[in-house]
Amino acid sequence: MTTYILSIHQRTVGTWAVILDHRANVVASAFAEITQYFPQLGWVEHDADEIWKVSLKVVAEALRNGRIAPEQIDAIGVTNQRDTTVFWNKKTGEPVGRAIVWQDQRTRPLCEGLIIKDKTNIETRTGMVIVPDVTAVKIRWLMDNDQAIQKGIAHGELLCGTIDSWLIWKLSGGAAHVTDHSNASLTLLLNASSLTYDDHMLNELGIPREILPELRRSSEIYAYTDPEAFFGVRIPIGGAGGDQQIAVFGQACIEAGMAKNTYSTGSFVLFNTGSRYLPPAGGIFSPVLWTIGEKVVYGLEGKADVSGDLILWLQEGLGILHEVGEAEGLASQVTDTQGVYFVPPFAGSDMVRTGTGSYNRGAILGVTRGITKHHIVRAALEALAYQTRDFVETIKKREPGPALQILRADGNISKSDFLLQFQADILGITVERPVFTNTAALGAAYLAGLAVGYWASIEEVASYWKRESYFEPRITEERREELYDGWQRAVKQVKSSY
Repeated sequence: MTTYILSIHQRTVGTWAVILDHRANVVASAFAEITQYFPQLGWVEHDADEIWKVSLKVVAEALRNGRIAPEQIDAIGVTNQRDTTVFWNKKTGEPVGRAIVWQDQRTRPLCEGLIIKDKTNIETRTGMVIVPDVTAVKIRWLMDNDQAIQKGIAHGELLCGTIDSWLIWKLSGGAAHVTDHSNASLTLLLNASSLTYDDHMLNELGIPREILPELRRSSEIYAYTDPEAFFGVRIPIGGAGGDQQIAVFGQACIEAGMAKNTYSTGSFVLFNTGSRYLPPAGGIFSPVLWTIGEKVVYGLEGKADVSGDLILWLQEGLGILHEVGEAEGLASQVTDTQGVYFVPPFAGSDMVRTGTGSYNRGAILGVTRGITKHHIVRAALEALAYQTRDFVETIKKREPGPALQILRADGNISKSDFLLQFQADILGITVERPVFTNTAALGAAYLAGLAVGYWASIEEVASYWKRESYFEPRITEERREELYDGWQRAVKQVKSSY
């Protein structure tokens, strides 16, 4: 009987199910959106129960699409939107309120308090910068503001975790409350050196250890699916990881010095530093990329919350686009932006550098009477590339050494040839795009397959990486720096306005 590996990738906007064969070919997949809730300005929430139901829905659809029986799945890997935080009742299995999404900004005052009190020490110990994204402050906010959570914790009824923990708990019928080191490394609760929960942070925020998931390796069998919960079969759940770190694995960036960028809801540049942990500096933080066996792989990451969301706003907010895919064509109809710069909220590394962001609004600069929607769309796509260069420049300062030669790109917006060509131009290096751009789903599948012996080694799965296309720089160094100087001036002008 032919067997396969199933990956569940629970993203910010929806959930993918992806099924791979022994040669790491994608033989079937399915996707469905989830509901986004915005109850107040700056607040973003998800329904964890909907996430679970949609996950089952796309798995069923992928199995049907591939004409694959559940019994043919050898293992399941899970990857997820990071830091999104949910409480649930361990007796009933029901979530308590909605999950707070990683993009949510309500915890900004808590972050400001931590920054004033102990910024350098906290960031050095945890490897994470103190930003509203992190799970730790979301837990504290919910404990302070939700009476049902206060009562449930007092009665010992609740568990808490990120979406990987929630899905694994549901898949296993409540048998496993776990998270892997990569997810935990972004919570502000993991000690980056010992890979254990940091007692200082737990005490500082008053978070009970007993509500948190058990810390595990990124590739090992955590539990088996509950047949009553998962299509009547018992399958090993063997891999888990935060989607951005595991995308590094899926991009086969397994050696120190390799890097990828994901152009998705946000933008995420990750640089593999191997076994070396480098504390955060300059707004760049230092997550665990993955742990396999005794090997711990660290990285450096620069993150912008607004990337693909900017293109979506052109569609939904301004009505310039009928669909996101039109951006490529409109941008290509003009030779440049005529000096227009589109600065997204929290452009570049500003938010992570300051901890809470010195401003929270974007701007379109350089508009004249001759500017059209084509120039604005082009400026928006170029902004994604400029943000990436911001991060690469900061990483260079943090990690002096051989210059980065290749950047591997993934995520939905990476399908834009215009964007990747401009990215190569503004970086002055080669940019590569793989055949399958949901590399987080690939990475989670690889972790699960390695855990059960479906694949023999990391090197084997890395050998299956396939390049679809590549982009070489086409502009002069002088032009490159002229454009980037204009971007930096635009960002500075917007920052000074708020």
